Amino acid sequence: MAIRVNPQLIDELARYGAEDVHKCYHCGNCSAVCPHSEEPFVLPRKVMRHLQMGLERKLESALDPWLCYYCGQCTEECPREAEPGETMMSLRRWLTSRYDFTGISRLFYRSWAAELTAITIVALATGIGLYAWGSTHGDITVYDGPDAFLQSSAIHVFDWTMAGVLTLLLAVNAARMWYFTVGRQGIAVPLGTYLKQAWLLPVHFVTQLRYARCGKKGPWAIHLGLMLSYVTMFVLIMFFLHEMQAGPEIRWQVHAFGYAASIGLVGTIGYALHGRLRRTHTLYRHSHESDWIFLLLLAAVVVTGIAQHVLHRAGLPLHANVAYLVHLMGVVPMLLVEVPFSKWSHLAYRPLAIYLAALQRDALTVPAGARAAARGAA
Repeated sequence: MAIRVNPQLIDELARYGAEDVHKCYHCGNCSAVCPHSEEPFVLPRKVMRHLQMGLERKLESALDPWLCYYCGQCTEECPREAEPGETMMSLRRWLTSRYDFTGISRLFYRSWAAELTAITIVALATGIGLYAWGSTHGDITVYDGPDAFLQSSAIHVFDWTMAGVLTLLLAVNAARMWYFTVGRQGIAVPLGTYLKQAWLLPVHFVTQLRYARCGKKGPWAIHLGLMLSYVTMFVLIMFFLHEMQAGPEIRWQVHAFGYAASIGLVGTIGYALHGRLRRTHTLYRHSHESDWIFLLLLAAVVVTGIAQHVLHRAGLPLHANVAYLVHLMGVVPMLLVEVPFSKWSHLAYRPLAIYLAALQRDALTVPAGARAAARGAA
């Protein structure tokens, strides 16, 4: 079978942040120091070679970039300064654009102006729509109760609607990821294997456990803190919004978790922004425009959320409502733009990649007869 080669692949990946890929001469230092490099996923040397050869289809089916956590060891050990860690990060952006059936990810990663424009449009539409709805159904000088400007019951329905849209988008893209990496490759995986390895999905989503295998534990701890804080806040908003918004008295059984999550988010976002500004670590030496947009939007969401809570407890309902409206103008584009189409989507693809990699490994160890039976059942 003929192998199709894309001679422009390196130039294309440069638009996603890759630099100096051509300098790599495959000495193997990167794979030697990588704690995640193991057969059949030889990180990052194999994908560097495929990229230089223009093997687009091979890269499209690769899970290797998702198994990399960009600890920076490979880049530090590279004698040619070929930036293998940044190349793996760029490949994750490129793969995200391939999984996305809408083409929006490709547009955002190749044009920061398009991403920023989309966020601005969604934010303004959210602000105008919620202000019009709140003015019709409530009073902007009232924060809670039957005359509240933005009633928690209505916002709760709004949140679940957005969650449904987000889940649908990610589910379709996740199915495409499975097709590229397993289905199209003709890898026969028994149903029992899918069930046996399913525990990997929630465990690695919440704990980022593989990251802990990297030599430096600090970045893993920061990543874990961000994840736990985000998941905690997400659960509180989706299931305890009424208790979170009620007041002005503090309901410690709920708010204590919110305060802990807020501290975690402020600390981890501040650390990431400081690292990118100072560029003192390999991890932060290169920052794609999408990284900055994501971090600044997340920071705005956190700051306005804290402001809304403080103003409500201070007995300033008008100011609290304005802060809440601005907060939602950040939350909606974060959920509808950033999560399915940009940086935040990596949180879904990485644990899925770990799961699919386990399926591939198990499939390679299944006896030939069982593989044939699984292929026939599929």
